[in-house]
Amino acid sequence: MITSRSGTARASRYLALLCYLVFLAFPLLWLLSTAFKSPQELGSVDAEWLPRHPSLDSFRAAFGQQPLARSALNSVVVASCAAAVSVAVAVPAAYAMARYRSAVGTAAKGWILVSQMFPFVLVIIPLFLVLKSFHLVDSLTGLVLVYVVWNLPFALWMLQGYVRSVPASLEEAAAIDGCGRLRTLRSVVLPLLTPGLVATVMFSFVTAWNEFFFALVLLKSPEKQTMSVILTHFIGAEGAADLGPLAAAALTATLPSLLFFALLQRRLVSGVMSGAVKG
Repeated sequence: MITSRSGTARASRYLALLCYLVFLAFPLLWLLSTAFKSPQELGSVDAEWLPRHPSLDSFRAAFGQQPLARSALNSVVVASCAAAVSVAVAVPAAYAMARYRSAVGTAAKGWILVSQMFPFVLVIIPLFLVLKSFHLVDSLTGLVLVYVVWNLPFALWMLQGYVRSVPASLEEAAAIDGCGRLRTLRSVVLPLLTPGLVATVMFSFVTAWNEFFFALVLLKSPEKQTMSVILTHFIGAEGAADLGPLAAAALTATLPSLLFFALLQRRLVSGVMSGAVKG
C-alpha cells in the first residue's frame, strides 16, 4: 500500500514537472515553428502547428532587412564586457562586505536594497545627462558602464552570500601559512566561489543581453544598436509586425543566451561538486 502511494506521488511529481517544462518550452517551440514557415504558410488562415515545407526565407528576409549580424556582435560585446566587469568589481567588494563589519558596509547593503526599487524611467534623464557630459551617449562603452552599475547591486548581494558560506577557518589556516589577504582571496576563496561566480556571470550576461530601455535611449546610430533594439524595426508604424522575419530575428537573438547558459551550466554543476569535495 505504501509502495503504491509513493509510486503515485512520484508519478504526479513527474507529470507536474513535465507540464511545467512544456509551459516553459512552448514560446520557444512556437517561435521555432513560425521562423521556419514559408511566407505562404504564414499568410494562410488554416496554417498548421508544424511547417509543411520548412523554409529559410524568413531568415534571409530578416538578415536582408536589418543588420542582425552587426547588432548581434554589439550585444555579445556589451553583455560580455558588462558581465566580466560586474563580477571583477563585485568579488573584492563582496568579500569586504562579508568579512568586515563597518558603517560603510551597512550603508552599501542599504544602497543595494534601495537601488533595486528604482524604476528605469526615474534615472534615465539624469543618466543621459551624465553620459552626455562625458561624451558617452551613442557609445557601447557608455552602455557597458550603465549595465555594470545596474548589475552590480545584485552581483554584490549574491556573491556576499557565497563568501559567507566559505568557512573562515580556511582563511585563518592560510594566514598561518603566510598568505596575505589578496593571495587568500585568490587561492582559497575564489575556487570555492565558482558556483556563485558562474551564476552571477550568467545573470549579468542575460540581463545585459535582454535589456531594451537603456539601449533604446542611449544608442542612436544603427551600426551601434543591440539585438533588442533591432527587433523593434520589424514592427511597422501602425503596429503591424512582419511575422516571419520577426520570428527569425527573435530566434536568432534567443539562441546566443541559451548557448551561453548551456555552456556555463556545466561549469556551475562542476563547481558545486568541486566545492562539495573540497569541503
